[in-house]
Amino acid sequence: MASRYLVSFRPKQVPHCFTDVLIIGAGIAGLRAALEIPSKIDVLVVSKDSLQQSNSIHAQGGIASVLSDEDDFSHHVDDTLSAGCGLCHREIVEQVVREAPGQIHKLIEWGVRFDEEHGRLALTREGGHSHRRIVHALGDATGFEVMRAIIAKVRQTPNVAIWDDAFTLDLLTHDGACCGAVVWRPGHGKMLLWAKQTILASGGAGMVFRETTNPPVATGDGMAAAWRAGAQLRDMEFMQFHPTVLYVAGSSRFLISEAVRGEGAWLRDKNLERFMPAVDPRAELAPRDVVAQAIVRQMEKTRHPNVYLDLRHLDKARVLQRFPGIAKMCQGFGLDITNDLIPIRPGAHYTIGGVTVDAEGRTTLPGLWAAGEVTSSGLHGANRLASNSLLEGLVFGAACGRGAAAAAAKSPDLFTAAPVASVLPPYSPGAEGAPEGELDVVDITNALRSLMVRHMGVIRDRAGLIQAQGDVAFWSRYVLAREFDRRAGWELQNMLTLAGLMIDSALKREESRGVHFRADFPRSDDTNWRRHIVCPPRSEQETITSPR
Repeated sequence: MASRYLVSFRPKQVPHCFTDVLIIGAGIAGLRAALEIPSKIDVLVVSKDSLQQSNSIHAQGGIASVLSDEDDFSHHVDDTLSAGCGLCHREIVEQVVREAPGQIHKLIEWGVRFDEEHGRLALTREGGHSHRRIVHALGDATGFEVMRAIIAKVRQTPNVAIWDDAFTLDLLTHDGACCGAVVWRPGHGKMLLWAKQTILASGGAGMVFRETTNPPVATGDGMAAAWRAGAQLRDMEFMQFHPTVLYVAGSSRFLISEAVRGEGAWLRDKNLERFMPAVDPRAELAPRDVVAQAIVRQMEKTRHPNVYLDLRHLDKARVLQRFPGIAKMCQGFGLDITNDLIPIRPGAHYTIGGVTVDAEGRTTLPGLWAAGEVTSSGLHGANRLASNSLLEGLVFGAACGRGAAAAAAKSPDLFTAAPVASVLPPYSPGAEGAPEGELDVVDITNALRSLMVRHMGVIRDRAGLIQAQGDVAFWSRYVLAREFDRRAGWELQNMLTLAGLMIDSALKREESRGVHFRADFPRSDDTNWRRHIVCPPRSEQETITSPR
């Protein structure tokens, strides 16, 4: 079993810092929460890396919102429920969809420059959407533009302090409630950050997989810390694989936005056959789970490592104007997106499961709130609808900011209570008989990520999952018992923890639903499995709950 804390500490021998609200993560959810908190409340935002390193800033496609007369809230709700394959919570979907236009207009007030056509917001369509409702910026760099404006706004907010390069090791708990975090900073070492309320917005865990669109920071540290602290996680079997990730052997994997297919691009196999129309009447605009599974099957059928994205039939000037970032990135590999077929294959993209939260962003651990990709909110169900992710971060970030601020305002200052150094006893995670000697952390990390692609990828089966379960359990026995003193080791421990939870949940769900496809159980089973699989805290048994 994993230790409660990753590192040892003696409270009387490490620095302490105090704030009203601690926000862990500086992507769109965390910074949106900070901007919702009144000026009388002190806020500290800690970021694992620089503010420019988050999934939010890399988002290409856009933000979904009903903004035209041809569209309606009911259409967006229905599209989200359909994509979610029976596991969305309708009341959460309706809440998020109805708040979307207000969040978009707030971003415009803060200086976000969304693309326009004829003096109005330009709207595009993506897979699973029945109408054009995706606002975007800089063509295909929406996340960059949105985060540029939000970061600038936060930097102008006097009550918000930002620490970058601050690795959150664990959440602090006392008497069954969250009261801050243990953080490590270069040049400072371990620190105890005490907070009246804590908001977790640390993002997803795509780096658990070798093939991923996520930046290197996405190792699931917040999810793992929340689980160790006693918070409930659920839906961990649902990892969304983006269908179109640039595949050039030996290079990093780069996302090719959903919006490319929204603008009319086709998928072809190595024989130049356009295969999606035979799979789904929506063809290339089917939801991501359908398209990703179809691509994998076509790769197996043709015995080829990828398929191809074809934009050659589209207006060249329009393509270059709409997707300048993708065009530049492909050009670096000698590919002209207006004349060449673009080699692609699916890659891990979005962690649908995470920390369970309610409509206000409360977790099951008192004092802890959560927003964004780190959560399971009930919005996405078993498959996230394209461009609902930044939207979720905005809506739940704002809700967490309001809720945490109100709760913090009612709490006494921590330093006026009992001496904080006496609240936590000295702690050491090292178990008796822990293995000695150096570990090759990079080698184990690479082995884990490759294993997850082979056995927890787009298509799964019991034999592969059992193999993965055994390997992860073996590695965990000697990796989780150690105490590391640097980031790579802590990230490996967190990824192993989450990989185990993901595999266990995938084994339990003996059906196919959304992004979870079991070759040995290829059909959905609403009678037995229209439910959430919950990963309880370390000391409790697995339970199952139904969506509302």
